[in-house]
Order: sequence, then structure tokens, then C-alpha cells
Amino acid sequence: MFIQKGATSADISITLRNQGRDAFKPELYGTSITVNQHINQDGNRTCKLKSKSGTIISTKKDELIGMLDHFNIQVDNPVSVLTQEMSKLFLQTKNEGDKYKFFMKATQLEQMKEDYSFIGKTKKNTRLQIEQGEERLEELKQLYLEKKETFKSIAFVNDMQNRLKDLKHQMAWAVVSEMEKEVELLKEGVRAEEGNTELLQKVEEYQEKVNEAEKKYKAIQDKLITVSEEAQALHPQCISLKAEVQAKGKEVKEAEIVYNRSKMELKRLEKDREQLHKRIEELKSCANEVSEPEKLERQRRIAYLREQLKAFHDEEIMIGQQLVQFQQAISKCREDHSRLRRESSEVQQALDAQQKQLRDLKDSKTNALKRFGPYVPAFLEAVEVAHKQGQFRKKPVGPLGALIHPKDPELILAIECCLKSLLQAFCCDNYSDERTLQSLASKYYPRGHRPQIIVQKFQNKIYDTSQRAVHHPEFPTVLTALEIENPVVANCLIDMRSIETVLLIKDSRRAREVMQCNRPPRNCREAFTADGDQVFERRYYSSSFVRPKFLSQDVEAEISHLNKEIENKRAQLTASQQRLHSIENEIRQNEDHLYGHRRTQKQLQAKIRTANAEIADLENVEEHQSVNIHCLQDEAEENKGRMESVKQDMQLQSRKMEELKNNLQAAEKKLEEVKEKIHQVDEVAGPIKAELSQAESEVENSKRRLQHYEDKQREHVACINKHKDLLVSKEKELEEKTAKARQIFSEPIRVSRTVKSLDAEMNRLREKINLENSHHGNKEEIIQQFQYAKERYEDASNKVKNLRRFIAALDEVMAERLKVYRQFLRSLSMRCKLHFEHLLRVRGFSGHIMFDHKNETLSITVQPREEEKAARSDLRSLSGGERSFSTVCFILSLWNISESPFRCMDEFDVYMDMVNRRIAIDMILERADFQPYRQFILFTPLSMSSLPTSPLIHILRMPDPPRDQSALTFQNRNDGDEDQ
Repeated sequence: MFIQKGATSADISITLRNQGRDAFKPELYGTSITVNQHINQDGNRTCKLKSKSGTIISTKKDELIGMLDHFNIQVDNPVSVLTQEMSKLFLQTKNEGDKYKFFMKATQLEQMKEDYSFIGKTKKNTRLQIEQGEERLEELKQLYLEKKETFKSIAFVNDMQNRLKDLKHQMAWAVVSEMEKEVELLKEGVRAEEGNTELLQKVEEYQEKVNEAEKKYKAIQDKLITVSEEAQALHPQCISLKAEVQAKGKEVKEAEIVYNRSKMELKRLEKDREQLHKRIEELKSCANEVSEPEKLERQRRIAYLREQLKAFHDEEIMIGQQLVQFQQAISKCREDHSRLRRESSEVQQALDAQQKQLRDLKDSKTNALKRFGPYVPAFLEAVEVAHKQGQFRKKPVGPLGALIHPKDPELILAIECCLKSLLQAFCCDNYSDERTLQSLASKYYPRGHRPQIIVQKFQNKIYDTSQRAVHHPEFPTVLTALEIENPVVANCLIDMRSIETVLLIKDSRRAREVMQCNRPPRNCREAFTADGDQVFERRYYSSSFVRPKFLSQDVEAEISHLNKEIENKRAQLTASQQRLHSIENEIRQNEDHLYGHRRTQKQLQAKIRTANAEIADLENVEEHQSVNIHCLQDEAEENKGRMESVKQDMQLQSRKMEELKNNLQAAEKKLEEVKEKIHQVDEVAGPIKAELSQAESEVENSKRRLQHYEDKQREHVACINKHKDLLVSKEKELEEKTAKARQIFSEPIRVSRTVKSLDAEMNRLREKINLENSHHGNKEEIIQQFQYAKERYEDASNKVKNLRRFIAALDEVMAERLKVYRQFLRSLSMRCKLHFEHLLRVRGFSGHIMFDHKNETLSITVQPREEEKAARSDLRSLSGGERSFSTVCFILSLWNISESPFRCMDEFDVYMDMVNRRIAIDMILERADFQPYRQFILFTPLSMSSLPTSPLIHILRMPDPPRDQSALTFQNRNDGDEDQ
């Protein structure tokens, strides 16, 4: 394409029909599209696409290419636009491979083949990229996992911060919720108390009972006075008769004593008479049997036995003294042994207690509540669970020692000695909660170690003790020496121990001066020293405690001190055990000596008895011989006279005793008669007295109950007034809490947890957040690094996955396409071949096309005459007209198998004779008529006047332009001379 000489540019305009269902963007371009191309001398080109109205729609090449693709306009396809140069090249080429390439290009199979080849290369490169991407992906994955772990911790911090924010909102409304519950409970309590008329009814009821009991008591009392006057009239007579009976009874007893003495004397005299008679008979029988030598022998034997007996007695006395010494030693050792065992047991108990205290102290380093007992933490957890389950009206408070904190460490022992078991006590608001707490305590506390449970109405303010408390300028009270946050704990200790009246004085001498030398301070009942001693106005008690057990603040010092005391106790216990062992050995030795001496003593006693018996026998023999028989006979006569005198006295005393007994019986009979009368009166008065006592008891009980219910009624009224005042203040406080909660979070929240649990969780979260922030650093930077690593990893992972899926799909598609491509290639080749042979036969030619797809060659053989089939040859052996005709047949064959809206041929008939030209034109017109929706454009320098007239055929004749003409003019000829 050339620019006319003397011009700087050229404009080319082509208008395309844009109608039907295949129209290109008809809403923009309308029914036609005009393509204007401007060409400059320097080779630059610009393109404009206009609508039917002439409006420029686009100036982009992409729009032009899109339109060409839409209409399938193949500008570079030699079949669509066959130039003269391309036709010559095809006719003159000798290379069958070039012809095959022409065929491939004309049918666009070459483009398809190149696309498949490009796809294969792309697939290979993609596989390499996948391998490289997988290696890089693993690196990115490791980096992503590292950043993810860091981010998780940060995300955990974010979750904790969000949780903390939610907890703050819940805390605000939890305070309101608890306050609302408290206000509601107060309202219900006030309503219940105001509606409770039971006390008033009780007061009226017991007033009536008191009146009735007093009337009954007076009636019984009058009846008893009447009976008592009768009994009092008989009492003097009864007293005089009782005195008379006692006097007569005394006389009878004295007479009986005298008679019994005489009787005993008579029995003794009779016994003496028998013995004297027996002795006299023995002496008489043996008086003539004893000789002088035997008498001397008996005397020598008696002397020897007496000397031996004296030696035995001396030895026995010595052994007795030794036995006493051994017994005293054993007794002393046993006393020492018992004392040492008691001391060892006490030391062991103290050691066990100190070891238990040491374990509790060590446990209290991790949990301070274990100082009050190893079972306390579990018990408090059970109380918390029971409270959440609604088993308590108000949660019990305790142990009290865990809720107080001494201000001065030197006064801790004094405070513990003052409070004692109250440190382990619990406080309940009502008796129902107390029973529930007792039931829980029985499951956790061992028997005998359950804590004291105090029932006291919970209040939110500490008692006002300014009037009854001790105010000393120098020394604090227990109340002022403690930090107590919970008013319930302070009020409980005030009620139970009066801690506002107990002074704490560190020095014992100073404590005696304050409490005993002078008048004690006003309201002061007692004082405690730093050593735990208790000081009263007139008494002083030393403390048995040395160290504090529950309230100590320096746990390590307490542990160290306890370890030292435990070591001392162990050493003391070891020494006691050794001393016990020594005493036991000493006792065994003394007992062995004692048993040996007792055996010796028994042996000596047996010898002494034998010697005494022998001496007695010898002396009896000699005594019988020396006794004066006459003296014994005189004594027997004298004894007989005494017996007669005693018998006469006994007869007189017997008669007197009988007379006294008769008088006594008469007096006793009179006394019994009077007693019977008195008894009868008493029987009548007894039930009356019982009734009077019962009536008096009823009066007292009724008055006591009446006073009790009157006091309760007064307390009830005072309590109602107090609760009303408290309710007003609580409602005001609730309004303030609600306003603050709405400032924190506008919408009310239903909260089931307590304020204490929420506050504890918030503190734990704050600690965790601070710890995590200190570990991980800047949160924003970590999030950015994580997001960047995540995006890179996910992007690379997606790319690798997409590429894998793409390769798999591409392999499948390419296999199918290659199969279709080969089928399509064979089909086009066959259609081209058959059509080419058909067109040759129209002129009487014969020939064929040979395709070798494997070697990519194409050979054309044409025989001008049918009868010369044997002399077939290729196109180079044909004349110019025959070659041109063969070329047209080949082109028409290719047109038959290709798709394009345009068919262009330049100077196709230059080398044809008229016959071949006419046949070729007829074949082209026939093809054009067969394809009415395609446009055929033929360029020829020859005349086209032989063409038939048709509205579908337009002949444009181009005259020779003059040299000064810058634009071409065309004439449309449908039915005129070619010269016009």
C-alpha cells in the first residue's frame, strides 16, 4: 500500500454490515460499522471505528481485533485474500512442504498447530514453575506458621482484651444486678415484716394467758392456806410426841447396852472357867513325867534357839530395810518414768502440732487459706458452688481470720490470743444459711474440728462504737489495730469479743501500770500484751502461745522458727526416750533385787516360825511343870462367884428393859396417830401445792413469754424503720450505680456471675495481657507481618493449586483436542482432495492431491486431457492458463473447507485463455451463489462484461487516474458498457 506522490498521508475507509443475530455490539454501532485508517509517510497508523451515524466509538486496536475475531475476518489468510504475489509463489514453488504449509495456513490448521505447540511449551514451563513454586511454598509455609504462632498469641491477647471489655460491661451491670437484688430483698423484707402481725397477736395472746394464770394461781393459793392452817395446828403436838419417843428410845437403848455388856461378861467368865479347868487337868496328868536331865537339855536348847532367833530377827530387819529401800527406789523410778512418759507424750503432741503447723505454713505460701486448715480451700469452693446454686440467701463470710489484717506485726500474737477460735469462725445472715453451712462443714471438717458459726444480720456499715469504745492516746484497741474491709466481719467481732474495749499494750510492765496500778481507762475491760498475756484490773494471765499461728505476715520467718523449734523438740524427745530407757533398766534391776530379797525374807520368816514353834513347845513343857495347881483352883472359885453376881444383874436389867420398851411402844403409837393425821392433811395439801407450783410456773412462763414478745415487737418495729431507711439509701445508690453502668454500656446486661468472681477474672486477664504484651512486643507490627506472610503463602498456595489443576485439565483437554485435531485434519484433507478432483473434471481435467501428514508434504498432480491419464504431471509442466485454472480449482477447494465472510482474489485470470477464464469465473460465481452470505471480491485487469446481470453482482471499473488526482472515483455498473 502506497501514498500518492506529493501527499503526506492516506485515508482508507471500509464499511461493514452489522445486522442479524451475529451483529457486533449493535447497541453501540448500529446496523453498520465504518473502519477509518489513517496512514502517515513515516508509517504510523491510526484507526477509528465509527457507528452508522458517524460517531467515533473506539480508537483502540484491541477493539478492531475483537471485531475481526467476532466476524472471523482473516486478513492474513491467503485463502481469504489471495494476492498476485502469493498466487505466483504457490504456482512456481517446487517444494511440497511449502504447499503443505500453504494448505495449513489457508485452513488455519497451522495456527492451531502453533497454538498447540505453544501450549506444550507453556505446559512445560508451568511444570517448572510448579516445582519452583512448591519449593518456595514450603519456605513460605514455614514462615507463615512461625508468624501464625506469634499471631495466635496476639489474637489470644485480642480475645482477652475483648473478654476484658465484656467483663467490664458485665461488671458494671453485675453491680447493678446485685444492688437490685439487695433492694428487692429489702423491699420483700419490709413488706413481709410489715405484713407480719404474728408478734402482735402473740403479745395479745400471752397477755390473756397471764391474766388467766394469775386468777388460777390466786384461787389455788387460798385453798392451800386453808389446808396449811390445819396442818400447822397438829405440828406442835407432833413435835412434843416425837421428843418423848426419842427420849424413851434412848433409855431403851441404854438398858440394852447394859444388858448386852453383862451378857458378854458372863460368856467371858464361862470361857475362863473352862480354860482353868482344862489347865488344871493337864498339870495334874504330867506332873510326875518330867526328869531333871531333860529339863536341863530343854533349857540349853531354848537358849540356843533364842540366840539363833535373835540372829534371824537382825537379818530380817536388815532385809526389811533393804526391801523398803528397793521399793522406794522402784516407786521413785516409776514416778520418774510416768512423769517422763507424760512429758514425752506432751512433747510428741507439741511436735506433731508444730509439724502440722509447718505443713500448713508451707501450703499457705501458695494458698493462704490453708493456714486455717488443709480442708478450708475445698470447703470454701463448696460454699461458692452452693451459693451459685442458690442454696444460701446470702453467702456466708469466713474464716474471719482470713478477712482481717493487723497493722502492726508486733501485735499479731496479742490479737490471736484475744480472738482465739473466732479466727476460724464463719458468719451467716440467718439460721437457714447456718443449717446449710453446718451440713457442708460436716463433709469437709473432721469431727471435733468444725468451726464456730455465728448468726448475725449482715449490714453494710460498721457499728458506731464511739460511745462504748476505749479511746487511749497511747495504745490502740483491737478494732483500731486491724484493717477490716468487710463490715460484717467487724460487726461480728464487735458483738462476739467487744474488740473496741480491748487495749493492746506491748510491754507487760506498762500493761500492769495501765490496768492495775491506776484505774483502767474508760470502757476498758481487759488488755493484751505483745507476748499474748491477758491483763484484767485485778488479775493477770500468762499466755501459753509463743508464736502466732494464723495472722503472721512473714511466712518464711515463721517457717524458720518452727523448724528450729521442731529440731529442739526432736532433741528433747530423743533425750527423754534415752532417759526412759535408762529408768526402765534401773526399775528391772531393782525389781530383780527386790524379788531376791523377798525370797530370802520368806526363808528367814519360815526359819523364825520354826524356831518360835520349837521354843514354844519346849517352854510349854516346862510351864506345865512349874505352874501352881492350887493357884489355878483358887482362881476358878473366884471366877464362879463372879458368874453368879453377873447373872443376878442380868435378871434385873431384863425386867427394866421390858418396862422401858412398853413405854416406848405406847409413845410411838401416839406419835403415829398424830403423824397419820398430819399425813392426811399433807396428802390433801400436796396436790394443791403441785397445782400452785404449776400455776406459778404458768404465770412466770406467760409473763416471760409476754415480755419476750413485747421486746420482739419493739425490735420488729425498730427493724422495719431501720430497713426502710436502708431501703431509701439503697434505692438512691442503685440509681447512681445504674447511671454509671449506662455510661459504661448503654444496654442492660443479664449477668449471672458475682461481682467478686468478675473482678477476680478481670485481674487475671489484665495480668495475662501485660505478660503477653511484654513477651511479644508491638502488636500492630506482628499483625502486619502475619497478614503479609499469610497473603504470600495463600497466594503461592493458590497459584500452585491452580497451576496443578490447570495442568491436569490442560492435559485432558489437549489429549482430546489433539485427537479431534487429527480427525479434523484428515477430514479437511479428504474434503479438499475430493472437491479439487470434482472441479478439475468440470474442465475435463483430471488430477488429485496427495497429503502426507506425517512428513508434512502436499503434492498436486493435474492432467489437462482425460485421455492422457498416463501422462499426468505436476503444475510446473502445465501452460500458464492451465496452471491458473488449476490454482483456481485449488483455491475453490480451500474455500470450501474454510470459513471467512470475505473471499478476495487478485489477477487470478491473467494467464488463462478465454475458455479456462470463462470456466473459472463460472465456477467462482457458482460458489458465490452457493454461499450468499459471503462477499467475493475479484480483482482483474481484464473485461468483466461477459458476467450475467444480477442484483448480487457489483462490477467496479477503475479508470486510469490523471497525475494530479488525489482521490479515486468509482463507477457502479450493473447494466451498461464497460466503457462507461
